[in-house]
Amino acid sequence: MELIKNIFDHQWADINDIRVHYVECGTGPLIILCHGFPHSWYSWHRQIRYLADAGWRVIAPDLRGMGETDAPASPQAYDCFQTAGDLAALLDHLGEEQAVFAGLDFGIFAIYDLAHLHPDRVKAIIALENPHYPERADISPLAEAAAWAKNHFVHIEYFRPEGIADADLAEAPKEFITRVLYALSGDYHYLDVWKHPVGTKYLDALPAAPPLPWAWISAEEMDVMASTYARSGFTGGLNWYRAMDIRWEQRAAWRGLKTQAPFYFIGSEHDVDLEAWHGDDPLGDIYHHHAEVRQIDMLPKAGHLIQLEKSAEVNALLDKYLTDIYQPDRPEA
Repeated sequence: MELIKNIFDHQWADINDIRVHYVECGTGPLIILCHGFPHSWYSWHRQIRYLADAGWRVIAPDLRGMGETDAPASPQAYDCFQTAGDLAALLDHLGEEQAVFAGLDFGIFAIYDLAHLHPDRVKAIIALENPHYPERADISPLAEAAAWAKNHFVHIEYFRPEGIADADLAEAPKEFITRVLYALSGDYHYLDVWKHPVGTKYLDALPAAPPLPWAWISAEEMDVMASTYARSGFTGGLNWYRAMDIRWEQRAAWRGLKTQAPFYFIGSEHDVDLEAWHGDDPLGDIYHHHAEVRQIDMLPKAGHLIQLEKSAEVNALLDKYLTDIYQPDRPEA
């Protein structure tokens, strides 16, 4: 397990009042890969080496609260200005004015915030699975989740009270990570988790996972992903959920405005976020949120963890997008 992790260059930066861990690989034009929950930099490990070998400088940070990056205890520390501010401060630390940013889940939402707050720092956006903010203007995310949770289990409402989910998940971190990654994959229909009644614990609502290895992940890779949260606990990641209404209120200042950076999207056929959180026409709505949409690609037979489930396809698309973005800036061979 340590061998898998240690083939990369691990760095730390004291920025924005926290200590941020990141992995760096390669030289050339810069791309920063931003993960979601319950992930870490390691969810990009198949992309990092591939892109570095293709001629790109790749940075994959552990986002605030997750992995080996500091985890402030208060949900208020996970607002738009601080989470996007971490990305801007990371650029400063790296000595770079701009980067292409790629992300999914909470990672891509922080990138969208950065694109609105500091548009000069974002050369282009590559979104995986989440094409725009999954929010309504008329009701806050936590209020909406609470309304759903009156009738059945909803993980967002389960995560909301401080301390409860933190302790529950810490009792069996590897089992939780294994079950939730399976449930989010294209091998399961995640919304079946919501068929469980109110009051169910998340671990009990999740399906039993088949034995490893799976077609898209090895037992050793799963051990790395699970061990991250066994060490860190879950509070930092859960605070991203607990701060959803804070970020929703802050985003009112730029709600209805489009990002201006070149925009690329990779989605998957069985992604739960595209199914449940981005409206009736998530791909069509991309044009209402981003001014310069360059390419939209959908991959079949995959779920939310598309960069692991369809690594070769995602790698090729990322390299293609980066070439499209940076080609005018690259010297001729």
